[in-house]
Amino acid sequence: INAEYGQRNRSLPTMFALILYCVACLVLLWLVVRLSLSARRRMRRFDDARTLVAFFHPYSHGGGGGERVLWRAVQETHALFAARGARVRVAVYTGDGVSAADMRARALERFGLQLSSDDVEFVPLYWRAWVAAERWPRFTLLGQSLGSMLLAAEAAWRAPPDIFVDSMGYAFSFPILAALVGCRIACYVHYPTISTDMLDAVAECRPGTVHNSDSSAGGWRRSAKLIYYRLFARLYGAVGSCAQLVLCNSSWTSAHIAALWGGSPLVVFPPCDTRALSQLPLAPREQRVLSVAQFRPEKDHALQLRAFALLRERHAAAARDTTLVLLGGMRNDGDRARVDALRKLAHSLGIDEHVEFLLNVPLDELQSELGRASVGLHTMWNEHFGIGVVELMAAGVICVAHNSGGPRTDIVDVGKTGFLASTAGERGWVAGWCVCVCVCVCVCVCVCV
Repeated sequence: INAEYGQRNRSLPTMFALILYCVACLVLLWLVVRLSLSARRRMRRFDDARTLVAFFHPYSHGGGGGERVLWRAVQETHALFAARGARVRVAVYTGDGVSAADMRARALERFGLQLSSDDVEFVPLYWRAWVAAERWPRFTLLGQSLGSMLLAAEAAWRAPPDIFVDSMGYAFSFPILAALVGCRIACYVHYPTISTDMLDAVAECRPGTVHNSDSSAGGWRRSAKLIYYRLFARLYGAVGSCAQLVLCNSSWTSAHIAALWGGSPLVVFPPCDTRALSQLPLAPREQRVLSVAQFRPEKDHALQLRAFALLRERHAAAARDTTLVLLGGMRNDGDRARVDALRKLAHSLGIDEHVEFLLNVPLDELQSELGRASVGLHTMWNEHFGIGVVELMAAGVICVAHNSGGPRTDIVDVGKTGFLASTAGERGWVAGWCVCVCVCVCVCVCVCV
């Protein structure tokens, strides 16, 4: 026994020395990488005195509101530096694998924004799969956050920036850039990775939210998930504090980020070009209910179909000639499968002949649909801002939006500029539609007279 006890005592210093050795190796590796990247930055500044502002936007070929913000931010960055008499070089870290010409053509087709080769350059990223939700079927939030750290390290190695701007919500990239490059860090937050609303949804076993697939299970699973979310929220707050400048897209987002990260984030609403939409005539309009949103799960298109089915069931005469139009972009195979599932749902509800799917349409067709519709629909719970809601209102479409997030705090003035439906089921959506249809009929009659 004494011999075994002595052997264990001798193994402890060995283990301690091994741990110290590993820590020393990691510190040495960090120093080597940091010095290497710093040297590359100095060499680049010697050859090209322009400040490198790099936007971290791995999914930059999409056609949603985040990409609209990205391309306008690129343009405004050039304008800001030019106004100060400074020179700037703007880059976008992207993992889409498309050419620069295709990227610029997408910005022009979808948003009407002209970008030249002098405006932006693209830095390809090859580790984007590490931030895909499909790679992390369990502990998705943590897995994607760790994956974003790997992707940020790749971005720093390929093009160490002077100013790093995260425009997709990958806050865990901040400490990587701070440690490896030592650059200034800014971010534009569209949606907090975790929020107090999500914590409340799990704690209260609320069904129907995006992130609570296990919250209704009860017992130890719900308790474990709540602990996981709270620990993750602490980590999220810690990494968020690494940013020197924090911008948020709505009052709702700003309040959540302030609660998690501290400080006073600035609210900068997303760019909404409503000039062309505001010129659309109010009459004649058709009995078309229009939804404009990417086919992502959180947009909850299934709720729109079920509410539309109830509308036709309970108000058959009024809704006989009404058509529901689901207009949005598809990013990948997951979105395509989601659209197929929605088509099957519409068929099972018996409304497939009265539902249209318009996929990846150009800007002119989007504006045409906005000019035909009478009622707009937006069903996402806790939408961070709601560019689609603003566009619907600017086009003269009466909007029924979810009673949460940005539409409630910043956009919809109930009864004056639109209506809000609560999460208490689909009856609120049906009632809102009925009111909108009546108002639209009155407006059309008045305009025609």
